Amino acid sequence: MGNFLSRFKGFFKTSVDDGGCNLAILEKKLGYNFRGKENLVEALTHSSVLGALPADRKITTYERLEFLGDAVLGLATAGYLISEFPNENEGELTKKKSLLVSKSVLAKKAEQLRLKEHIILSDNAYRDGVHGQDSIQADVLEAIIGALYIDGGFKVARDFTINFILGTLNEDIQHRDHINYKSELQEWVQRKYGRYPEYSVKSTRGPEHDKIFFIEVNIEGETLGKGRGKNKKDAEQMAAKEALTVISGEE
Repeated sequence: MGNFLSRFKGFFKTSVDDGGCNLAILEKKLGYNFRGKENLVEALTHSSVLGALPADRKITTYERLEFLGDAVLGLATAGYLISEFPNENEGELTKKKSLLVSKSVLAKKAEQLRLKEHIILSDNAYRDGVHGQDSIQADVLEAIIGALYIDGGFKVARDFTINFILGTLNEDIQHRDHINYKSELQEWVQRKYGRYPEYSVKSTRGPEHDKIFFIEVNIEGETLGKGRGKNKKDAEQMAAKEALTVISGEE
């Protein structure tokens, strides 16, 4: 571990600045010791480090493992829901799965791990607070699931998903902050009009690393909801929530 990380010492920053993003502490939180420490390091590495490294020092960032982790998380969650809810139909299971693997839920799980303390990023990105953004923390958590799969196989990744991500399943399902308002609005619009709601970015504010998006959702040519957020998905969720409130008041 030390030799692997020492190649990049001085070129990146983490919150726990011990020259190695404190892998041992994170492994203890995860309940798993990586045989290939480079898998965990890759899962923690933000793309901002690429511009800070000399050309002769190569490193892979978390995006590839996030892609894998997303698929593993989806499969593990689907299998668990099939087992736990044998009497529910495909639509009901899909709603639960969509909620449980959502960025909002994953970001809260990442906060429980204090994952932002272990993300590897450039000094500039660290000062800008990139490691504390919900979307980044959720993506890195997915990358860690991908790293668990590569290092220990599907069972290791599945067990972590069940124990850590799905351990508060009933609480997460009932928590209104996690409801997928976009999905609910889409189902209503499709049922009534046979089409999809239309989302549009009306404006953005702030610097590139801390941009706020302002989005509207239109149904049959009428604006029924407006939202704002640090990314388009969050702003669309807020707009959809407002639209559902308007719709419920009219019915």
